[in-house]
Amino acid sequence: MIADPVPEWLGAYLGYLATQRRAAPLTLEHYRRDLVRLNRLADGRGPAELGVHDIRRFVARLHAEGLEGRSIARALSAWRGLFRWLIRQRGLLRVNPAEGVRAPKSPQRLPKVLSPDQASALLDAEPDDRLEVRDRAMFELFYSSGLRLAELVGLNVGEGLDLVEGLVTVRGKRGKLRTVPVGSHAVQALQAWLVQRGARDPGTGDGRALFITRSGGRMSPSAIRSRLARWAKIHGFGVHVHPHMLRHSFASHLLQSSGDLRAVQELLGHASIRSTQVYTHLDFQHLAKVYDAAHPRAKKG
Repeated sequence: MIADPVPEWLGAYLGYLATQRRAAPLTLEHYRRDLVRLNRLADGRGPAELGVHDIRRFVARLHAEGLEGRSIARALSAWRGLFRWLIRQRGLLRVNPAEGVRAPKSPQRLPKVLSPDQASALLDAEPDDRLEVRDRAMFELFYSSGLRLAELVGLNVGEGLDLVEGLVTVRGKRGKLRTVPVGSHAVQALQAWLVQRGARDPGTGDGRALFITRSGGRMSPSAIRSRLARWAKIHGFGVHVHPHMLRHSFASHLLQSSGDLRAVQELLGHASIRSTQVYTHLDFQHLAKVYDAAHPRAKKG
């Protein structure tokens, strides 16, 4: 089967993004996918021939094909960038036809979380070897401090981690620093890992990284995901667990206990309280289950 030829404008625009905007390879791949969608929907017409009514019709087509609102919004963002380039760099358009067009809203997805008992069962499992000592320290720190995966990957020995005071300082989104507490269980797990980590050959790998591989290199995000899934499977856990689930569980459990949404926002490093408010829905679900189980006049399913 012969693939459809890439139109000149698509290759030129991707080249502009790669060389002038220095877009990352993954970003370029996302743009390519969304611009190929535009080319398919345009059915032979170039982007300079499209109007706002066409873009609205394309959005409706994508929605009818089952594409979610978030994906359509991402496609629209790619299309707007293309049209801006056609206006500024090539002078082929005067008005951006995708400007002002909005994607349909997607239903809000609540993040999956572990129950407090599930979290305890997962983290109380005893490590069997040196690498599992490292794994347990990583997972305890995720759940204890609500770190993002990239924040944990970027931690270095002797930088930002104070086990005496029980604090960790990380660089979050947009380079913003925040300091969050480290619980006693995580402190103990990290102390155990630092003893094991110090036993490696100092002449190999990444000497700065807090969490390292068998060969001494810094742990990658994909390796951490894989190790957490392995840990959950080996220790008899019945669900797939990923790093962000531990962050979600941290936030949900903290909110259930404290009711302090602003504090949870600060600990998570959310710029807007709206990002944190999803956990109020999780908290309500928990309260609803308690109500249904305990209230004498609750509806019984």
